[in-house]
Amino acid sequence: MARPILADAFDHHVWATLQVLDACLALPAPQLETTVPGTYGSILDTLRHLVAADASYLELLSDGRAAQIAEETMSLADLRAVMVANGPLWGDVVATASDPDVLVRRTREDGSTSTAPLGIRLAQVVHHGTDHRSQVCTALTSLGVTPPEIDAWDMALAQGRLAETAPTGGVAAS
Repeated sequence: MARPILADAFDHHVWATLQVLDACLALPAPQLETTVPGTYGSILDTLRHLVAADASYLELLSDGRAAQIAEETMSLADLRAVMVANGPLWGDVVATASDPDVLVRRTREDGSTSTAPLGIRLAQVVHHGTDHRSQVCTALTSLGVTPPEIDAWDMALAQGRLAETAPTGGVAAS
């Protein structure tokens, strides 16, 4: 059976989040409190929000096989463990997603609801993760810390799934 078309997007989502978490694990507590204007909040708060939202999206889309988390007190190691555990569940969600137009309804604790197509919800997961990982990388840069290389090409290189050749002397295509 062929891999689902969104498998690489969600593999990257999990992989890149883990790379950012790993880069932040060595930071002292004062640096984890770094905020940069225009971002969600501190590095720690942004990572807590990113992983908690991800778990919440996954809880909805996996029919409750993932649990929402109480991110307010979680350490980076705890957040990392959640992403590791939830990675295979994202694979299952993507593998069984057959109709992007099927409506998915979320009922919030306050009784309000939101209804959106599955394809929109999956797109939001990828967008949300990318946005907040970028914010954390910006904060790392402001500290003089080189952020991890986390684009999809980096994942492909790390997995041995990208082949490059040296230039032949002609004009390079982009």
